[in-house]
Amino acid sequence: MSNIYYLSQANEVELFEAACEMNLPILIKGPTGCGKTRFIESMGEKLGRKVYTVVCHDDLSAADLVGRHLIDENGTYWQDGPLTKAVREGGICYLDEIIEARKDTTVVLHSLADYRRVLPIDRTGEMIEAHPDFMLVVSYNPGYQNVLKGMKPSTKQRFISLSFDYPKADIEKEIIIKESGVDEDVAQKLVNIAGEIRQLSDNEIQEAVSTRLLIYAAKLITKGFNSYDACIHSIVESLSDEDEVIEVLEKLIGLHFTKKDLI
Repeated sequence: MSNIYYLSQANEVELFEAACEMNLPILIKGPTGCGKTRFIESMGEKLGRKVYTVVCHDDLSAADLVGRHLIDENGTYWQDGPLTKAVREGGICYLDEIIEARKDTTVVLHSLADYRRVLPIDRTGEMIEAHPDFMLVVSYNPGYQNVLKGMKPSTKQRFISLSFDYPKADIEKEIIIKESGVDEDVAQKLVNIAGEIRQLSDNEIQEAVSTRLLIYAAKLITKGFNSYDACIHSIVESLSDEDEVIEVLEKLIGLHFTKKDLI
C-alpha cells in the first residue's frame, strides 16, 4: 500500500512510466504548491526507486551536484554529490526549481539528458555510465521566469515536458479531506476560497494560494482552531506582507468563515 497520497489529474502517471521505461528525462512546469514534488515522490515509491531531491538556488554549483574532494585525518577523499550517487547507484535525481540554478551548473546535465547517459567528472577523470535505473527529473515555476532566468533552449529541448496546474476543484477537495480529515463542507469552502484568490490579478497578489496552504488550514481546523483564524494564519499571512492585500484577503475569507465559527 502506498505511503504517499497522490491523486492523478490527467495522464501524468502514464507519461512518467513511459519516459522511465525509455530512459528519457522529464521536465515538469507548474506553479508553487501544485503537487510537483509530491508527484515525483509518489512515482519514486511506485517504481521502487530512491528519489534524490535537490532544491536549486542562485549559489548552487556544479560541485554541489556532482561532488567534491574533502579532507579528513587521512588526507583528501572524493565525496559524490546527489547527482553522482543517483547516476552510480540508480534512482531518480529530482532538481526542484532548476530555473534558479546557475546556467553553468545545468550544463553538467547535458550528457545525462540525451542518448549518451553519461556523467563526466573532470576532477576524478571518471566517465560514469548511468545506472539502468537512473532517471533525471527537473522542475520549475514558469511564473518566476524572467529574461535573466530562462532555461537554455539547448537544455530544455532534452526533456519530455509535463505541465502541472492546481488540481480541479473536485480533486482538490478530495485531497484536502484525505490529507487533513476535515469534513466535506469545510473542504469545499477552502476550495472556493482558493478559486477566488486564484482569480485575482498579479497586481493584487504576487502568487496564488497553493493546495499545500489549503491543507495547512484544514489541519489547523481539525486540530480545533477557529476556521477563520486558521485561514488567516495559513493562507492570508503566507501570501502577502502588504496591508492592502491582507485586508482584501481577510474580507474574502470572511465571506466563507466567520470568527464565530465553531468546529
